[in-house]
Amino acid sequence: MPDSIAVSTGVQPISFDVHAVRGGSPGGARDDFETMIAQLAAATTPNVRAIAANPGDWGIDAFAGNLGGAITVWQSKYFMPVTTKKHVDQVEHSLGNVLKAAAKNGHTIASWILCIPSSMDGPMTAWWDAWTKARQKEHSLVIQLWDETALRKKLLSPEGDDVRRGFYETYAQAAPTPVEQLRLVLDVEDDQAAALGSALFIRQMTEAGHVELDSAKRQFFNADLVAREIAHKDVPAEVAALSSADATLHGLWEMQFNECAAEDALRTLHTRVWRDVRNEHDKLPKSLRLGRV
Repeated sequence: MPDSIAVSTGVQPISFDVHAVRGGSPGGARDDFETMIAQLAAATTPNVRAIAANPGDWGIDAFAGNLGGAITVWQSKYFMPVTTKKHVDQVEHSLGNVLKAAAKNGHTIASWILCIPSSMDGPMTAWWDAWTKARQKEHSLVIQLWDETALRKKLLSPEGDDVRRGFYETYAQAAPTPVEQLRLVLDVEDDQAAALGSALFIRQMTEAGHVELDSAKRQFFNADLVAREIAHKDVPAEVAALSSADATLHGLWEMQFNECAAEDALRTLHTRVWRDVRNEHDKLPKSLRLGRV
């Protein structure tokens, strides 16, 4: 039987998205998540400390033990909304750094714990299981994973309750306006923008005479992230809300497409649809926390 957790009525759901909102940037999100991990480690394990970067932190976000002997290390990585094989290099690099620093500074790594606020997809899970087994045997250490499931279990335990309240419950209650609850809009990185350059919708807009396409790429990229996240979490209310919003917006596009086709004005299609989206935005399901992008 799976482990069960007793949760008091009215406990705020734990959303790891708040680190991105509160941090205000990818770097801020990483720092906020790292701080939470250090506090959660300290709440669940005795004598946990951090190492300040001066200039480097020896690959350690938090550790327990004595730097003259064997230590347990927590390494946080803010991979959202899902951990995939594109993150493999970062994981390997992190373990390599901590082992290199240990050899240089005279301590050993007894246990290394990777902390991520999401779940791994299938290919990444298969890689992780094989990689972990090989690295444990090669370096005589224990490798553990605190993913979103493990983190929620620890945060909902009596030991992690104060950390949960400080990072999630208080923040959710303190949000004064719906604006602070909106999803973070991410910029499209250069390699992603280049890949989108060959997408059908971009080629269609180029053919229609559009020159500036950065905002269209960002809209497509962020909409795809939202859809993937909701599908991954599979919360029925969110899935239903997304389906409703998708049907509404598709209806707007279809109506404008038919009108533009009849008027031989397809070059104006994007402008007309974007105008309708802005007008319809406030009527979309609030549970999705969607900005106009």
